[in-house]
Amino acid sequence: MPSSIVPAVLLVDGYNIIGSWPCLKKTRDYVGLEAARGELVAAMTNYSAFQGYETQVIFDAQYQNTPSNRETITEFLTVYYTDFGQTADTYIEKTCASLRHQIAQSLISRMIVATSDRAQQLTVQGYGAEWLSAHQLCGEVETTVCRMRHRYQSKKQPKTRFLAHAIDAKARERLAELRMGL
Repeated sequence: MPSSIVPAVLLVDGYNIIGSWPCLKKTRDYVGLEAARGELVAAMTNYSAFQGYETQVIFDAQYQNTPSNRETITEFLTVYYTDFGQTADTYIEKTCASLRHQIAQSLISRMIVATSDRAQQLTVQGYGAEWLSAHQLCGEVETTVCRMRHRYQSKKQPKTRFLAHAIDAKARERLAELRMGL
């Protein structure tokens, strides 16, 4: 596969996911919506980078009189706040319609939409997108975190109980001299 082909475009219905993931729902209820958005964006940042997905997390501003806003978080992740009166569902549907042509031209290999909204699921599948429920996305993110930890830990030196084993012999010798008062 040529490197110019995007492996997948992942569109995430932000508030739908926040309302479906127990950890994000708890954060939303006890700390606030902004904190829950931050946790979702952090989780999707790591997931997208590990998978190599071009991800957009969409939050709707349906009831707020604000213009649309796009924030580029990383090369893999963009957060999009819709226009006043526009839902995340509408934005996702329009994006799927426009990306369908890029899939046909083999510029994108996959288009994935993460939402637990059943009507949205059927609509985006009509555009050729794959669908992930909020629960499935949560499982994939957790699996990816475990894979990242395993990959990172396998590259680290074996863990030992004592700090002295982690430093070189010359430093250990100098510390011994200091301990003895020399």
